Amino acid sequence: MTTKTLRAGGGLSVRYEPRAALSVVGLLVLTVAVAVVLIGTGDFPMTPGEVVDTLLGQGTAVQEFAVMDLRLPRVLVAVFVGAALAVGGAVFQSVSRNPLGSPDVIGFGQGATVGALLVIVLFQGSAAAAAGGAVVGGLVTGVTIYLLAWKKGVHGYRLVLVGIGAAAMLTSVIHYLITKANLVDATRATVWMTGSLDGRDWSQFWPLLAVCCVLLPLVLGHGRALRMLEMGDDAAYALGVKVERTRIVLMASAVLLVAVATSAAGPIVFVSLSAPQLARRLTRAPGPNLAASALMGSALLLSADWIATNAFGERQLPVGVVTGILGGCYLLWLLVTERKAGRI
Repeated sequence: MTTKTLRAGGGLSVRYEPRAALSVVGLLVLTVAVAVVLIGTGDFPMTPGEVVDTLLGQGTAVQEFAVMDLRLPRVLVAVFVGAALAVGGAVFQSVSRNPLGSPDVIGFGQGATVGALLVIVLFQGSAAAAAGGAVVGGLVTGVTIYLLAWKKGVHGYRLVLVGIGAAAMLTSVIHYLITKANLVDATRATVWMTGSLDGRDWSQFWPLLAVCCVLLPLVLGHGRALRMLEMGDDAAYALGVKVERTRIVLMASAVLLVAVATSAAGPIVFVSLSAPQLARRLTRAPGPNLAASALMGSALLLSADWIATNAFGERQLPVGVVTGILGGCYLLWLLVTERKAGRI
């Protein structure tokens, strides 16, 4: 790993790793390219040039309606949901120092799902109320798991074990709620639990944008402290990190990011698990690689949405089904790779 220093006037300097910086730029270009292609895809196809012209205000009335009212909000929701899930996954994998310490493995995704299902099944709430229930459910689950894992601090191994137990119990609650629902509510709940971007518009985008604009910079600003936490509490203390306060801030931010992302698109699996790991393999840099993880999450979800809407003819799939298939393939590839390397 090679680290270089970029010096500016006034004694300011920034250290960076060339491969990691190049990876972030490449992922940004990939995300924008897939977004433009996705906006131009559909019953009213448009070339990338027409999409760009329309975004710049030079399209026809029909093109502006297709882009600005129908497709752009869905694509932007996918971008921020992917980034929020990936950053949440990167934070929990670093805090727990375990690649399986992902929000959809240790119960936070299931907690948000229970919150949404309670609103749908018990109160027949609207889609907006279900989204609010998902946020509350995710936050309550996060606080509960943190308190149960607390014993003179939160040890990563204990956090993962408590989280897996909570995920199992919450999954049972999800199945119970489905059995108690009438046919209409059970259908709504099942569709929501699949994870989908269909019908997403500006009403889902603006709350998601507001939360991401606050929490993503906050988490990125703690990137160095998170990197220290990966070395263990004692090493982090020695390097001047206020361990428990930093951990609470980062975990609370990650829980809220995952809960809000789940409320916007449903429980989309494997993005928070695989995006940080793929980003780390791409950059070959130590630490959480937060910026690369966020862009990897956005690129993954956009690509999965393109596959879901175009690879199966007229039968479009929910994007959550595609991420589940891709995540399963990723885990099989990881298993084979690790076995060949002799690590398992």
